[in-house]
Amino acid sequence: MTYVTIGGCTVGLCILIFHLVEWWPSGGFKTLRGNPLHYAADLAPFLLAWCYGCLTILGVGGFIGWAARTALWISNWLGDVAIVWGVGGTAGAHTTGHPYQPLSQVGGAVVLVLTAGLAAAVKKTRYGNDIKRGAWCGVCLGTSAGIAGFAAAPLAIAANWLGVNTFGRM
Repeated sequence: MTYVTIGGCTVGLCILIFHLVEWWPSGGFKTLRGNPLHYAADLAPFLLAWCYGCLTILGVGGFIGWAARTALWISNWLGDVAIVWGVGGTAGAHTTGHPYQPLSQVGGAVVLVLTAGLAAAVKKTRYGNDIKRGAWCGVCLGTSAGIAGFAAAPLAIAANWLGVNTFGRM
C-alpha cells in the first residue's frame, strides 16, 4: 500500500479547492440558495468520482491498483517538491493516521464495475474533467488522516457489502 505524504495530501486539497472555487456560483450564496438542486447536481460527478478514487487506493490490486498507486506516488512527489521548493518545508512526512478498511474480493469486483462506468462517463458526458479531477482527488485524500481519510472506511464497507449482495446472490 502506498501512503500519502503531506505533499500528496496538499495536491489533493489543491484539486478540491480548485474544483469548489470553479463550481461556486458567481452570484454567491444567494444564487446557490435560489437553485440548490442545480448546483448540487453539478457537484455530484466530482463527488462520485472522489468516492471512486478513495476506493481504488484502498488495496485494489492489478492494473487499477497500480494506476492509483502511481497517481498517488506522482502526487506525493509533486506536492513534496512544491512544499520543499515553494515554502521551504520538509518532504516525505506521512499523513496516514488510522488503519484503512481493505476491500474484499467482491468489493474489488465492484470497483472494477465502477471503473467501466467511470471510463464511459468520462468519454460520454460533459463532466469528463470533473470526473478525472474527482478521482485524482480521491486517490490523494483516500488514505489521509483527516476527514477525507475517515470517509474512505465507510466507502470500503459499502463496496464490500454491495459486492456480497450482488455477486453473492448470483
